[in-house]
Amino acid sequence: MILRVIWFFGFGSLLIQSIVAQSLPKVSPGRVIRHQLRYRMDTSIIQNRIVDVWIPSDFSRSKRYGVLIMHDGQMLYDPTITWNKQAWNVDSIAWNLMKSKKVNRFIIVGVHNAGADRHKEYFPQRVFDELSPMEKDSVIVQLRSAGRAQISFEPYSDHYVKFLADELLPFLRKTYPVKRRKSSIGLAGSSMGGLISIYGLCERPRSFGFALCLSTHWVGTFQEKNPFPIGMLEYLKQNLPEQKGRKVYMDHGDQTLDALYESWQLAVNTIFKEKNWDAFHYRSLIFPGKNHSEEAWSERFHLPLLFSFGFN
Repeated sequence: MILRVIWFFGFGSLLIQSIVAQSLPKVSPGRVIRHQLRYRMDTSIIQNRIVDVWIPSDFSRSKRYGVLIMHDGQMLYDPTITWNKQAWNVDSIAWNLMKSKKVNRFIIVGVHNAGADRHKEYFPQRVFDELSPMEKDSVIVQLRSAGRAQISFEPYSDHYVKFLADELLPFLRKTYPVKRRKSSIGLAGSSMGGLISIYGLCERPRSFGFALCLSTHWVGTFQEKNPFPIGMLEYLKQNLPEQKGRKVYMDHGDQTLDALYESWQLAVNTIFKEKNWDAFHYRSLIFPGKNHSEEAWSERFHLPLLFSFGFN
C-alpha cells in the first residue's frame, strides 16, 4: 500500500489527502482518486471519511468541470465491492453522456457514508429538533425496531452539511479545476441520500445550486405513520429557496420501499408549485414497477444528469 499524505488545516476540521493503491473501485472509463478526510463534529468526536473522486477519461487541468457530490459513495462505481453486489455505475453513465456531447463536463465526488451512523448523518436535523418529545420518542422507537437507532437517536446532519459546504468544497477547489458558480455544483443521492440532498440545498443555497433526489425517503423511518413527514413538509415550506439559479430533480418507483413515497412526493410537488418553481427548474417523475435499489437508480440516472448538466 502506498500512502501519500498532505495536511490541510481548515475551520473545525483536518483534511487528509490520501491515494491508496488497494481497495479502490474499478471503473472502465475515467479514473477514481481516493481522498481520506477527517472533520471534527465537536471536541470529542471526529468523523473519518473516504471520498472517491471520479474524473473522466479526457480530464484536463486546462478545462473547468462541474461538481456532483454524491452520498453513499461506496455504492457508486463497482458492484464487486459493494455489500449487495449492486452499484449505480455512475462512471459509465456519465462518460457516455459526455462523449456524446449531451452534458457539460463534470467530476463525481463520492462521499462514503458513516456505516452504522448513516441514518444519523442523513436525517434532517432541524426537522427532528422541531418535533415534540413525544414525537421524537415515536420516531426513535420506529428506528430502533428497524435497527437504525440504539437507546437514543441524535441526528448530526447539520455537521455533515457544514462539512460538505465549508470543508469539502474548498478542498475540491484547491485540488481540481472545478467551476465556482453554484449552478455547476450539486448534491445527489437516493433514499436517505435524497433526503439529505434536498436538506443540504435548503440549508446552504449559496453553496449548492441543485439537488438530485432519487427515491427520496420522505417517511424518515420505515413506517408511513410517524410525525417526521409532516415536519419535513413544514420545513420545506419555510426553507425552500427561490428557483433562480437552482434546480431540483426528484423521482420514485412504486415497489418495495418506494411504495411508501407517492403521497408525500405529491405533497412536495405542491410545495414547489406554490413556491413558483417551474418545469425548467423542478422535475418530479414516477417510474411504475421500479423498486428501491441501485440497479433501479442506475437505469434512470442519465435523466437527472441531463437535467442538471445538460446543454440548455
